[in-house]
Amino acid sequence: MASVVTINRPDVVALIEKAAARLTDGDKTEAVTRAMQRLLDLDARTGTLFGRQRGSVRIADGVDLTAPIFEGETDAETGREREH
Repeated sequence: MASVVTINRPDVVALIEKAAARLTDGDKTEAVTRAMQRLLDLDARTGTLFGRQRGSVRIADGVDLTAPIFEGETDAETGREREH
């Protein structure tokens, strides 16, 4: 079930080549595969949090659950340990 996709836009081709060089040792097919999978993964996160019981968790409008909650660096990011 092979299919061929032809991309002729120079800006898109350059972007794919740049991503392939950085992420997949030049494998453009693998770079596009990863990009498409990432887009599908992001789209899958838009459903309910627990899925089984719709409406069991409510999030206020404008709240981004993926946004960082700390303004500065955390100890884990800096490697410092807290004294207890």
